[in-house]
Amino acid sequence: MTAISQDFAPPFKLIAPYFIIGVVIYLLSAIFALFVDVSTLYFLDVAVLGWVHLFLLGFVMMIIFGAMAQLVPVVLEVGHFGVEFFYIIWPLLLIGTILMCIGFVYVPALLPYGGTVVLISMLIFVLDIFLTIKKVKKFNFAMTSVIIANIFLFLGVIVGIILALGYAGQIEVDINTLLKAHVYLVVGGYIIVTIMGLSMVLLPMFGLSHHFSCKPVEIALGTMSGGVILVVIASLFDIAIVAYLGYLFSIVSLFLYFYQGAILYATRARKEHDIYAISLYYSFSALIVSLILGIAYLLNGAQSILLSSGWLMMTGFFGFLITGHLYKIVPFLIWFERFSPLVGKEKVPMLADMVPNKSAKAQFFFSAIGISIATTGLLISSNILFKAGISSLVVGAIFLLQSLIYMIRFKK
Repeated sequence: MTAISQDFAPPFKLIAPYFIIGVVIYLLSAIFALFVDVSTLYFLDVAVLGWVHLFLLGFVMMIIFGAMAQLVPVVLEVGHFGVEFFYIIWPLLLIGTILMCIGFVYVPALLPYGGTVVLISMLIFVLDIFLTIKKVKKFNFAMTSVIIANIFLFLGVIVGIILALGYAGQIEVDINTLLKAHVYLVVGGYIIVTIMGLSMVLLPMFGLSHHFSCKPVEIALGTMSGGVILVVIASLFDIAIVAYLGYLFSIVSLFLYFYQGAILYATRARKEHDIYAISLYYSFSALIVSLILGIAYLLNGAQSILLSSGWLMMTGFFGFLITGHLYKIVPFLIWFERFSPLVGKEKVPMLADMVPNKSAKAQFFFSAIGISIATTGLLISSNILFKAGISSLVVGAIFLLQSLIYMIRFKK
């Protein structure tokens, strides 16, 4: 288990906006999906592009940036190069996300402006991360994954700006050619590599896992990085066989990551099946189903299978992995800042006391049922099923927001 020190942790008021805005955007993205017509949907549809950017930038990236603001200095045991940067990253990321979503759905001319604002926010983030890492003398797996992920993020955002300019009609580019490179750099290269790195800190810490092998995730990091590079090369030079090799590397990497999760599960000392644990069960189950659908798409080529695989990867795997960890990270940060100084002086709450179990279970139930039904709706191109699932997901997102506010405002 990676050693952790709270000596370098920034104040919670720095991180809180990332979590609050991320969860609000999660709710808005669910509401957005209510207005999508899945009967004629394809992966380059403006509704798909708008929703994907809203979900990934406004929810996934916003939460990851907040978590990284806390975990990078804690794990590396050095202070941020410029912790004040994080006070301006979230407003820029939020504004850029909104402009990009409006640009995709309504006003394409806004895309370059939204993309530029997102680029600035991410460049500030990457700059702080690299200058923080520069102060570290001893490397570990988490740090290696952070370095690789942020290199991919930088490249992915640059490609994204080029795509935004092309989509707005300001420059001539082959959008289909660059799109795969952009998706793989950001989703595979940044989000998934970051998840691998953070998982090896958070999963052992919250599950109290000890004496386990890290070899599967180390191989997974290498194969995912190789897969991303291969897909980018294939996109730039239009080499189909290289692209398929990149897909194969990525699929193998995610199966290895799943296997690493199984190892951590088997070696954990904490056995209770709380909201955190059941969220991870659903998340990793969604990962496997998404991979099976991805393989089916490579063999079949049906748009409905591709959309279902991507939807389940994002809402099922990313979504539940993030929401599950919020039930651990937020109470931990609140407890450390608000109650740790009182230890030994008066009675303080346990971390489990700070989680609203009823609303957390309701969030899990409505979200899990909703995502499962919506996935089925996408597979068979049924608007009725899809909207029924999304309606349930909206209810789950409301319970998630309620739970987050409860944990942040928790008092004895």
